[in-house]
Amino acid sequence: MKRIIWTFWFFALALSALWLFTDTLWPAQSNYFALRTVWIQYSGVLAIGAMSVAMMLATRPAWLEPSLNGLDKIYRLHKWLGIAALTAATVHWLWAQGTKWAVGWGWLTRPARKPRATADSMGSIESALRGWRGLAEDLGEWAFYAVAVLLVLALVKRFPYRLFAKTHHWMAAIYLVLAFHTLVLVQFSYWAQPVGWALAMLLASGTVSAVWVLLGRVGAQRTAHGVIESLQTYPALNVLETTLRMDPGWPGHRPGQFAFAMSNPKEGPHPYTLASAWVPEDRRITFITKALGDHTRRLPERLRVGDQVTVEGPYGCFTFDDEKARQIWIGAGIGITPFIARMKYLAQHKGQDARPVDLFHPTSDVDPQAIEKLRADSQAAGVVLHLLIDKQNGRLTGERLRAMVPGWKDASVWFCGPTAFGRALRADLLAQGLEPEAFHQELFEMR
Repeated sequence: MKRIIWTFWFFALALSALWLFTDTLWPAQSNYFALRTVWIQYSGVLAIGAMSVAMMLATRPAWLEPSLNGLDKIYRLHKWLGIAALTAATVHWLWAQGTKWAVGWGWLTRPARKPRATADSMGSIESALRGWRGLAEDLGEWAFYAVAVLLVLALVKRFPYRLFAKTHHWMAAIYLVLAFHTLVLVQFSYWAQPVGWALAMLLASGTVSAVWVLLGRVGAQRTAHGVIESLQTYPALNVLETTLRMDPGWPGHRPGQFAFAMSNPKEGPHPYTLASAWVPEDRRITFITKALGDHTRRLPERLRVGDQVTVEGPYGCFTFDDEKARQIWIGAGIGITPFIARMKYLAQHKGQDARPVDLFHPTSDVDPQAIEKLRADSQAAGVVLHLLIDKQNGRLTGERLRAMVPGWKDASVWFCGPTAFGRALRADLLAQGLEPEAFHQELFEMR
């Protein structure tokens, strides 16, 4: 989390510093309307800057994963940038529209307009941009309303994922409108300053990314196809286990990674953690999905052996890489999936990683067949399994974990499960002396 927090604030502060190098908020402005002008410019630069980076991250740039610690963290940064863009755009809109309302209500008196610059006194580019001002203002206002609605819907978890994916796709087209709005209305003198150079790079990158999204090219170079070979349901857990045989286009994956799978183009791709170790000679991958929404609830009824599935990936850096003397794994509920993949890998590669491992599996639902498979996987991998069924064993806490694993301070902790649960465990363990870098949490939320 630290990496994306630092990245977010570094970007916001760096863009602000570049703007302040060119302009100023206070006290150079002689009156309210002069102050309004600079605030409109500053908030606009921040809004389009944040949206540009968010648009670039929407292309799922795998090359950024090592730097930001995985696509799950990239999507969290994407979300923060979207919220920041909406906040800055709202301030931008309020300065622009609020002043017009105040003048209309008689609260403010607009100063006399300065003589309009003639085409002869301006360069040809500036003159051409001036001619588009009215259209850019109108388009920008309506684009803001559209962005506000779509971003609010994206934050509402009850809004169905398939509708979210489709409506969020429209953001790329709206971004192009806002890029035009910015190009026309940004202070022309900025283009000769560092803030203008940065803005130009952001607009160019964001525009290319938006076109890439609209053309449906996101993840196209990391896509392969597989055929369903088996389907296994676990009714007590509302879980479906799907095994695919992949074509040669699948590059393989590491335990703990995930992929986007699409069995129905109308639904679009959904992210699932891979629950199998990769064996090139076998070319099989397994997904374990829990019925958490309309789409996943219908999968057991809709999928059939022999169906073709499009798989994009792999993604993620939740790959158990560290130098600690031991590891503690916590897979809460369906969060057990990446640990199943890792156990299968350890069983296949005996002696490659001989560190002691404790696996905690807190769960409220129990399926005897699934538990037996989990026990068999842990025994084959040499992993100590701690099964904690809520009604029988109570909940897992930091205090309980420390008591059950005396050498916890020498371990790295790998957590996959509900975000709030992971955050509480992390806070407890760090307060008792665990190094912050030793706690790894999969933020498996794509919105």
